Amino acid sequence: MTAIDQVINAEYIPTDKPEEPIDKEGDNSMLTKMKKFDPAVNKRLLIALSGITWSVVGIILCNLAIGWLLQTAARNRIWLGAAGIILALLIHHFGFLRLVDRNIDRIQSQKDKVCVFAFQAWKSYLIVVIMVGIGITLRHSSLPKPYLSVVYIGFGGAMILSSLRYFRVFAMHKKL
Repeated sequence: MTAIDQVINAEYIPTDKPEEPIDKEGDNSMLTKMKKFDPAVNKRLLIALSGITWSVVGIILCNLAIGWLLQTAARNRIWLGAAGIILALLIHHFGFLRLVDRNIDRIQSQKDKVCVFAFQAWKSYLIVVIMVGIGITLRHSSLPKPYLSVVYIGFGGAMILSSLRYFRVFAMHKKL
């Protein structure tokens, strides 16, 4: 009898090792093991984390801008700072509020536990990468920093203002 014939005619001998549970898709253990590492949080906490993230990024941008403004004359500082604040109000009202409302609606429509990275839609992460790239490019460009501070105050201030919506929803809804 050849080795191939032995394999074909061999009897099944059970081992003492218990079988791993089979999940819904019939996949043996990979999906089950991956679910252990799913960074899921409840929806209310995700809304708070979203507000914190938006606030921290906004503070970082404003901090950079203020540092650049402090290098200018006092008169220019006031005008450039005021222009940045006006830009922040416009970006907040006409851009970020709609985005925040969509994010909150999407989070609230999810099941009980939500992935911690789901505070914005996956498509929005591409926009974030593009905006970070533009910000780095502008920061290292030859544009005068005091003028660039207007844009940084605009976006940073808008992010801080928009984060307040997340905090309001967090405070108003004790159970999501």
